[in-house]
Amino acid sequence: MQDWITVIPPLLAVAIVLWKKEVILALLLAIFSSELLILMQVEQSALANFTFAGIERVVNVFADGGNTRVLIFSLLVGALLAFMRSSGGVTATVDFLIRKGLSGNARQSRLLAFFTGLIIFIESNLSVLMAGIISRGLFDKFNMSRARLAYIIDSTSAPICILLLMNGWGAYVLGLLGNYELEGSIVSLLVQTIPLNFYALITLAIVLYTIVADKTHGPLKQAEIEQNITHSHAELDVEASKPRYMLIPLFMMSFSMVGFMFITGNGDFTAGSGSKSILYATVLACLTAYIMMTASKRFAHKDMMNIGFKGMSELLPLVSIVLFSLALGASLKQLGTGIFISGLVADNLPMFLIPAVIFIAGGLMSFSTGTSWGTFAILIPIGMPLVINLGLPAPLVLAAILGGGVFGDHCSPISDTTAVSAVASGCDLLEHVKTQLPYALTAGALSIIAYIVAGLMMI
Repeated sequence: MQDWITVIPPLLAVAIVLWKKEVILALLLAIFSSELLILMQVEQSALANFTFAGIERVVNVFADGGNTRVLIFSLLVGALLAFMRSSGGVTATVDFLIRKGLSGNARQSRLLAFFTGLIIFIESNLSVLMAGIISRGLFDKFNMSRARLAYIIDSTSAPICILLLMNGWGAYVLGLLGNYELEGSIVSLLVQTIPLNFYALITLAIVLYTIVADKTHGPLKQAEIEQNITHSHAELDVEASKPRYMLIPLFMMSFSMVGFMFITGNGDFTAGSGSKSILYATVLACLTAYIMMTASKRFAHKDMMNIGFKGMSELLPLVSIVLFSLALGASLKQLGTGIFISGLVADNLPMFLIPAVIFIAGGLMSFSTGTSWGTFAILIPIGMPLVINLGLPAPLVLAAILGGGVFGDHCSPISDTTAVSAVASGCDLLEHVKTQLPYALTAGALSIIAYIVAGLMMI
């Protein structure tokens, strides 16, 4: 079978999304087409078995503990959001922030979402979750669209997490780099990637520009106009109670996340499990909200169960998207899509173009598979030997790999981080992808130019 055929499933998924505006259908068709190609490779009765293989691929997502934790966490987020909304804590927090002058206008509310994402860089999902929950009501209050909130938190959290790698990403990358004899320590290498991770830096600059100048462009501008017409205040429909009903569960989740990272890493924060820590922290936050609300005598146990399950049901479509995205990523890995795309990088290239092409390849792989983690796993074993054998600057090549993975994630409708950002902001997933794409493509194009210039100067 020709290698180029391996890119058919992700291209099919993108085509269906653009044509039918239906993500779940696109993911299912991509999964089953990928399984069909895999069975054809081993000369089995493909037409008879590929449907069963596709179903088993989805089932096998739960064989990985990390995947299962992400899915449970995504459901529990719905319960936590419902608890805080029904308690009146969201409305009270919005009123409190406005009263204290911390978010007295639309610009301050946008800045609050931005800086919340910057400060919480220990885990990308936690970052978008905290920023989204804190800011949803404020964006409603000042008639700003949820799409704008989704763009701000998604384009703040992932870039800052990939720049300051004191998180799960950092531990993962450290593990991948440990197999290569590179000059200097690996930690110093990660620090040197910060000024060379052009996509992350440019993306943060663009986000800050849109916040301070209050400028939106393309589909996001249209979303803002439509929001001003509808005047939706879904988060603020509940009568205000006390800010503590929102803030205490959030702080409990944030601080316990740090503690669980140390616990799961046996005292080493960088070795902690991000998926375990955020799940445990979310469970603790839900339990805290439950105890506070039942102790107030305004909610009985039965009320809390109804509120929690209703909140989870609101997120079932997005959780399904995350599930099918994980299944598609595993299927494409076995099919060899990522290896084929990465193989295009090293063939007959001028050396100064290698960082730019690696960035492009990382973006394509992350876009088509929906995972930056898998992109790093494939491209680092390709990029580091190039560094060793050709004498390329390791920080530049590694920065291109890391930036490319995040770039593809920002553009991909099948990325789990994109889905979590939509969950946290309460925005429709396709609207989030559509409104963020022009900004991501602009930052990506500028990054390619920057890597070409850097390649000419450093190689």
